[in-house]
Amino acid sequence: MSKIEQLRISGQLPSPKGVALAIMEICRREDATIDEVARVVQGDPALSSRLLRLANASSAGTRPLVSVRETVMRLGMTTVRQLAMGFSLVDQYLQGQCAAFDYPAFWSHSLFMAVASQELGRMVRLASPDELFACGLLAQIGRLALATLYPADYATVLAEQSHGAVLLELERRRLGADHTEFTTAILADCGIPKALAEPVYYHEFPQTSGFSEGSRPDQLTHLFFQARRMADLGRSPESERHGNIVELMLLGGKAGLDVTAMGEVFDRVVHQWQAWTDLLKVPTAQLPAFSAMANAPVPRPEQESKTEHSRKRVLLVEDDPTTLMMTEGLLSHLLGCRVHTAENGEDGLALALEVMPQIVITDWHMPVMDGVEFCRALRATEWGQSMYVIMLTGEENESKIIEAFEAGVDDYLTKPVHVRALSARMRAALHYVKVLEAWEKDRTQLKQFTAELAISNRRLEHAAMTDPLTELPNRRAGMELLSRFWSASQRTGQPVAALMIDVDFFKSINDRYGHAMGDRVLREVAKAIQSAARKDDSVSRIGGEEFLVVCHDADPRAALLAAERLRRMVKAMQIHIAGTEIKISVSIGVANRENGMDNEDDLLRAADKALYAAKKAGRDRVCLFANGKSLCTACTNGQRQA
Repeated sequence: MSKIEQLRISGQLPSPKGVALAIMEICRREDATIDEVARVVQGDPALSSRLLRLANASSAGTRPLVSVRETVMRLGMTTVRQLAMGFSLVDQYLQGQCAAFDYPAFWSHSLFMAVASQELGRMVRLASPDELFACGLLAQIGRLALATLYPADYATVLAEQSHGAVLLELERRRLGADHTEFTTAILADCGIPKALAEPVYYHEFPQTSGFSEGSRPDQLTHLFFQARRMADLGRSPESERHGNIVELMLLGGKAGLDVTAMGEVFDRVVHQWQAWTDLLKVPTAQLPAFSAMANAPVPRPEQESKTEHSRKRVLLVEDDPTTLMMTEGLLSHLLGCRVHTAENGEDGLALALEVMPQIVITDWHMPVMDGVEFCRALRATEWGQSMYVIMLTGEENESKIIEAFEAGVDDYLTKPVHVRALSARMRAALHYVKVLEAWEKDRTQLKQFTAELAISNRRLEHAAMTDPLTELPNRRAGMELLSRFWSASQRTGQPVAALMIDVDFFKSINDRYGHAMGDRVLREVAKAIQSAARKDDSVSRIGGEEFLVVCHDADPRAALLAAERLRRMVKAMQIHIAGTEIKISVSIGVANRENGMDNEDDLLRAADKALYAAKKAGRDRVCLFANGKSLCTACTNGQRQA
């Protein structure tokens, strides 16, 4: 038995109490009624007002609800149960024993995700928006469970996470289970169906779900992921908003929302999130409009911490041992940078290629290669153009300074080097590096988004041109292929033929065996047509039981032979249903491009006339339309004759 099952049986998992528990017990009974649930809800004014608010928020444009019974009817007993349990957990666990776990902030984030899930759910209609609200509210409940069950151990986990370790790995290593497993167990207790619980389980890392792309579970997983990122932005400090907004823009683009539409959705969510404050006693925050945050400049790193400085690689090129030692000490010990040193420009250039510094500080006068030559050489490389270069100089001659800037220097510092002056120059350099990193991140994300968008567009294009049942090109694609073959025939003078194919008595198959079996017959016929067609022929499904084959470089005789081969192949098919074999046959009309035909539509009409003649002559035969007349094959002793 798993640890989670043991905790569930022992009653230690976070669980509802009071009215929510009573509702849960009622809903477990098969004979439970809406009136019973409504009476229990009415006994809790707080729960009543919360459900009323949620139901009215979901029913825009309809009469506002004022009675609890109507509310329960509109939401449904299952959703009322889920919401009651979620609200009960909020009330019970606004505070706790885990000192490192911010309970109010946790519920504020969860509430934001709930509202975001509901709002996104209204747009895509994958599930009830109210159920999505409950899922969003409880999507991270496993973290609360771990903080409640193991307050001391979980405080240690959170402290280690602040140093960059992955939370799920830390939870499994220290506690033997991660919060996603606890979330799944609690969602099951709350009555959240598996169809919603699974996407919640995978929402933190959608790429690991294994769901088929575009399937309902896959779309729900990404919906919760996007709602989570919206909540991250809503709860993030101002200094971290830029990266979150860029990611949200990309996610919005994948969902078909441009920046304006994404901003409108986000602003609506913020408004609703703030409106829930009094009802749930959960802290919220005042946020600027999405457009204002999106257009805000990247924050300046005025007071960088030593940890933030330590991420920066600095190359110091200096031939004077005293200046080298002193400057290296200031950079590494006071400013926390990782410093690499060289004694001249030539060595510095080789070291720069090896360590790829973000900031370069170089002396001007050095043997072998001086600072200006070194800077010019650095800027001549593709990898050295983005490095921030500070020149150390013992003079402030204007012409010399201009020469340095023309060589590619970004800033300069006079010798001897002082702590305050170096700190000021480094602050400017670090701001540049941070902006550059943000730009590189944005560019990488945009490249990824562009690639994913291109793939999505190709898939959409394929879907728009493909018949989903047979996976053949659909009518639109078939007409485009016919037009292409017609144009080629006009240019080259080579013949082109069209074969119109109709499955005989298909309606009777549907009526007798059902549409599922009818679909199977169409799939089998499609396979047979593809097998019989030549390599360069075009095959498409253009109607219910109608198919089109366009044959390149086929005269009337070759087209008739191809059609007859296809007819025989379908005739020989064996399809068994419950021990009964279904016999399938097709009628085929054939036509070639002739003088007097103006376009491909004329060719298609000629093939259609031939098909009509084949069906009128008794079906299961091939008919050629040529020179204004239809000629059908005849059957003698099982052999086809023209």
